Amino acid sequence: MRDTEPMQIHTPEGNLGEMPANGAASFPVLAGKKIGLLDNRKPNADVVLSHIADRLAARVGTEVVRRAAKNAAIPCEDQVLEGIAKEVEIVLTGTAD
Repeated sequence: MRDTEPMQIHTPEGNLGEMPANGAASFPVLAGKKIGLLDNRKPNADVVLSHIADRLAARVGTEVVRRAAKNAAIPCEDQVLEGIAKEVEIVLTGTAD
């Protein structure tokens, strides 16, 4: 037996709302801040982070501290996270492939 109800077609068009921003508060000035780069060891993450570090150092004269996880397949070790948190004021991390 066939379904006799009409087919409903939904359109993806419509109003879009703004996405809520839940990021960390930004620093008004990076100059004089010590920035940490945390490499998660994914392929090319070190390249991306090195480029960011070079640009930040040249642009605002920050000191950059680099740390790395042991392996991209497992979470970063607590001692690495605790150590970088004590050394720097801002931590940047990234992933790449």
